[in-house]
Amino acid sequence: MPPRVVMGALALTASSVGFETTAQTGPMEVSVLAAGSLRAAFTEAANEWQAGKPDARVRFTFGASGLLKDRLMQGERADVFASANMEHPQALDKSGIGQGTRRFATNALCALARPGLAVTQNNLVERMLDPAVKLGTSTPGADPSGDYAWEMFRRIEHAGTPDAFKTLSAKALQLTGGAQSPLPPAGRSVYGVLVAQGAADLFITYCTNSLVSSREQPTLVSVQVPAAFNVSASYGVVVLKGASEQASNFAEYLLSADGQSVLARHGFSPR
Repeated sequence: MPPRVVMGALALTASSVGFETTAQTGPMEVSVLAAGSLRAAFTEAANEWQAGKPDARVRFTFGASGLLKDRLMQGERADVFASANMEHPQALDKSGIGQGTRRFATNALCALARPGLAVTQNNLVERMLDPAVKLGTSTPGADPSGDYAWEMFRRIEHAGTPDAFKTLSAKALQLTGGAQSPLPPAGRSVYGVLVAQGAADLFITYCTNSLVSSREQPTLVSVQVPAAFNVSASYGVVVLKGASEQASNFAEYLLSADGQSVLARHGFSPR
């Protein structure tokens, strides 16, 4: 019996990667809320940034960018917010919570397919439109990955496939990124788990997520969405009002050559 995928958005905080701090005498904690697609890259980046910094430690909470943004708008305290789009951190700027959003990375869309589906760039749209194929996406509004998938559907239609947006948005199973979406077993990609378990035959997600999933599940196939209707995802970071100097330093590290090198190792493109 396959491992059960646990539901619940609140569990996102439980999966945070943290380094505990001791009140008064321990290192200063930098609290970072970040898009789930940044988990591996940011964990490595924090480890490198913290090297030789006994006075600072990073504590992460990973999740859907839209849900994290809502938590901050509702008063949750954090030092840095890193989103899979520019709009969410810019909304914090406009509200007075943020102190200037900057783009630090870009991403693209890929299709993660189950074994035997025989997906290529040339037949990807045909497979997506096939009524027998279960198409998975993230949740628009709550997770930018879902918004990018919906924009991809529009571009497919504009490229010459009649009613593609209506058909694809209606059939898409919004399996991740929502308030009640599933989480993966610890240390594994939710996208690979969902496809491997049969919840979706084909999942539209970031290429970085698809890369991690295909490494964890070698039988899965990753296909980059053709440039004609791919969508470039811009990732934005903002230091929040009242944050420490160390928080600003960590944000600056992400923009530095060293930080950009870490992101590139995890499949992100330069800002």
